[in-house]
Amino acid sequence: MSTLRRVVVVGNGIAGLTAADTLRAEGYDGELVLVGDEPHPAYSRPALSKALLRDADDLTSHVLPPAGHGASELLGVRAVGLDADRRLVELDDGERLPYDGLVIASGCRPRRLGIAGERTLRSLDDALALRALVATRPSVLVVGGGPLGMEVASSCLAAGCAVTLTNLGPPLVDQLGPHLSTFVVDAALARGLRILPADAPRPPADVVITAVGDVSNTEWLGLDGAVPVDARGRWRPGIVAAGDVAAFPSGRTPLWTSAIEQSRVAAAALLHGDAAPAYVPRPYFWTEQFGLSIKAAGSLPAHGEPTVVDGEGDAVLLQWPGAAVAVNYRIPVPRLRRLTEVAAV
Repeated sequence: MSTLRRVVVVGNGIAGLTAADTLRAEGYDGELVLVGDEPHPAYSRPALSKALLRDADDLTSHVLPPAGHGASELLGVRAVGLDADRRLVELDDGERLPYDGLVIASGCRPRRLGIAGERTLRSLDDALALRALVATRPSVLVVGGGPLGMEVASSCLAAGCAVTLTNLGPPLVDQLGPHLSTFVVDAALARGLRILPADAPRPPADVVITAVGDVSNTEWLGLDGAVPVDARGRWRPGIVAAGDVAAFPSGRTPLWTSAIEQSRVAAAALLHGDAAPAYVPRPYFWTEQFGLSIKAAGSLPAHGEPTVVDGEGDAVLLQWPGAAVAVNYRIPVPRLRRLTEVAAV
């Protein structure tokens, strides 16, 4: 720790914010510089496709408490290059930031299909623009039936839009498995969502929104894809990575809680090396759509029929080997995670 006089954190999402907070909590009292390519303070990205887009009177669901890490924040600028030998980060305004330690938390951006008028949802500015547009009740085509696409479709329906969604297969089946996919699709159809296969003729729509995956923001590192790191988030000497941009040995897990847990590990490793704990994946995922609140912990997608642990009807706690899912069921996250420790049902 004594050799780190200046730490630069590239990325002001939850991964960068958590890394900065963890550095301070672990005793680092040197200079801390945080670089963010958006002009806004850190915010809750999951809220953008849920409450912020859905609720007409809600303009605060994405707001996080003020940061307490005391970093010098350079917002609205983007990292465009790294000289690891000289320990310099180059910014798009021409500044070159020296560092002793570097945290890479530059995240990802939406993959685009090149459709005329295509819109995506990733940033706060994206969400605010889409919110204003949806308020006029246009017809909407959503391309992509993963969690983001389905949340956007649900929010647009709730705003009074006619919504069609296309996907290569049943929505959410790749993420949640066939049982839960069917459950959610039935709820979506009951609320008026029109679902078409991806190879069907594309229906006319006033607004086209695509949600077909992401691209890691690693060009500035000379990489094509996520940053390959070890179990403590280390990439190169003095450099760690965490969040959506990082590929741990257990794989890349672009989830909100995973970004938080990875950032804590990576920041500790930057300071303490091998003495820091390794990252232990504990996937946790939640979504709100079509009147359903789904919280899932463990290994997904889940296959086969689940055991109903508790509840009935539309409020149930389900369990598969290594996975537990609550649908409209109130349960603390630690207990939901503990259910995934059961090897068999």
